[in-house]
Amino acid sequence: MHLRPVWSRTWFWLGILAFARGALDPLEAAFVILAGSVLLPGSARLPGAPLPRPGRWALVAALIATGVTAMLARSAGGGIGGHTGRSWAWGLLLLPYPAGWLLGVGTLLAHVRAAHRRRSG
Repeated sequence: MHLRPVWSRTWFWLGILAFARGALDPLEAAFVILAGSVLLPGSARLPGAPLPRPGRWALVAALIATGVTAMLARSAGGGIGGHTGRSWAWGLLLLPYPAGWLLGVGTLLAHVRAAHRRRSG
């Protein structure tokens, strides 16, 4: 039986836990999701990686980082809508964050499904 290197598995599971924890409260846990989105492509690049497609994970990390940065910038600027004088359209800058998270969850589910098929078949 082939054992994966410890770091690859550790980073993989920490990334998975960060994504799952972030699902409970995506706004307050944005930095937890961001950390998980960085750990998963890191684990995909290590020898014996449990995750394929490190390029897709880099895209997930980039989308999430872009969205979280936009969210911090808008928060520091007083937010959007209401008495700020900024249109709600500024909220479109936040869309990379949920798009990256959904792409990451979809990729993880596809990975789990493929691993299940390999074990079953």
